[in-house]
Amino acid sequence: GAAFALGGSAGLCLAARQRLREHSAAELPSGSLQLTLYQYKTCPFCSKVRAFLDYHGLPYEIVEVNPIMRKEIKFSSYRKVPILLANAGSPLQLNDSSVIISAIKTYLISRRNSLEEIVSFYPPIKTVTEQGKEVLEYENKYWLMLDEKETKRVYPVKEVRVEEMKWRKWADDWLVHLISPNVYRTPKEALASFDYIVREGKFGTLEGLFAKYVGALAMFFVSKRLKKRHQLRDDVREDLYEAVNEWVKAVGKNRLFMGGNQPNLADLAVYGVLRVMEGLEAFDDMMVHTNIQPWYQRMEEVIQK
Repeated sequence: GAAFALGGSAGLCLAARQRLREHSAAELPSGSLQLTLYQYKTCPFCSKVRAFLDYHGLPYEIVEVNPIMRKEIKFSSYRKVPILLANAGSPLQLNDSSVIISAIKTYLISRRNSLEEIVSFYPPIKTVTEQGKEVLEYENKYWLMLDEKETKRVYPVKEVRVEEMKWRKWADDWLVHLISPNVYRTPKEALASFDYIVREGKFGTLEGLFAKYVGALAMFFVSKRLKKRHQLRDDVREDLYEAVNEWVKAVGKNRLFMGGNQPNLADLAVYGVLRVMEGLEAFDDMMVHTNIQPWYQRMEEVIQK
């Protein structure tokens, strides 16, 4: 159970070397958007949200959630992370990484509507998975809720919007599912991943020891199930290499980013997912055997700025 919790709902909370900057909502001017992010530091969906907030220069507080007890989010009936509490005049809870990004981006572009009204455009819909589990889905979570004038300003041609949405969905539906099988590929890699998760996460002493050794072993076997579920090759590195090279090809040689001279939401999503592997063998192999490094370094630089 602890291993699955640490795995981030589907075995997807992974080790990362990206050091978080300190953020404080108190630094925001009076009346501005105040944000608190509830997260697991090593979860790719949480990393996506941080990349988005950092790039847009939005100060935010971080609450690291204990992945076993999760008492930090006991206030919420929604039991996954990330959860973003936003206050733009009245408190509001935003769930699901892509909904968070789309809603906040819409709010930044268009101040015609309150953030509460914008969030209402992303209603949760209950669906049942193939395994018979009831989950919440947000069918329009990749859309920015803009009027015609705003849409033309952000997306000069229709194809730009279609491309961004396509690759944001690809990051959630495919790229994320390649991470766990790769970082837990061998017992050694699984132990290295959990060693970092325990050091950077919020655990008690006994929880940490249990998570590091029992969790690593459990996730090694879970990764094999995930490989079968997603029909990956015997050498899962090949699927990872193919995916990131597909992304690089889509960006092309004539653009710095998919968004042109600056990243768009697809760039931020892909970067956020991939950076959870930093410092691990899978990340180093990816840098050596694919063409991702120039784009990845540009993303690091532009977010740091």
